[in-house]
Amino acid sequence: MVETIYDSPVGRLYIGTDEGTLRCLSFSSLHCESGCSEVARRTIEQLEEYFEGQRTQFDLPIKMDGTDFQKKCWEALMKIGYGKTVTYAEEARMIGSPNAMRAVGMANHRNPIAIVVPCHRVVASGGKIGGYGGGIEVKRRLLEIEMGGKIVLS
Repeated sequence: MVETIYDSPVGRLYIGTDEGTLRCLSFSSLHCESGCSEVARRTIEQLEEYFEGQRTQFDLPIKMDGTDFQKKCWEALMKIGYGKTVTYAEEARMIGSPNAMRAVGMANHRNPIAIVVPCHRVVASGGKIGGYGGGIEVKRRLLEIEMGGKIVLS
């Protein structure tokens, strides 16, 4: 895998590409060969458009490795619209496992492609923002971008 570093408005992002696909978008280093593939360039371009409020959907070739349950959770994340949020309980119902809120949270925590696969759109019930691998302030900022600067979650 090739790692490209992108200094974004929400901090340093590490983009991992392999065989023409986006494999990882992370807030921590992937510790692999450095470089910049065409997919990484397209990812950075689309991220910049997203951060400027000009892109609401990503159009990138992605490949995610995980368990069947994790993949089901990640596919559900892709169905949450830009500027929308769902709770962990709602996501659990979306995948047909209404009692699996904690397992959904763990699967989202292991999401290999942050932002593009929008786990930041899943919040805790009761108006709490919930956790996020990139940190609560990054999650809050991503939601603010998508909601036009208006966020009411605590």
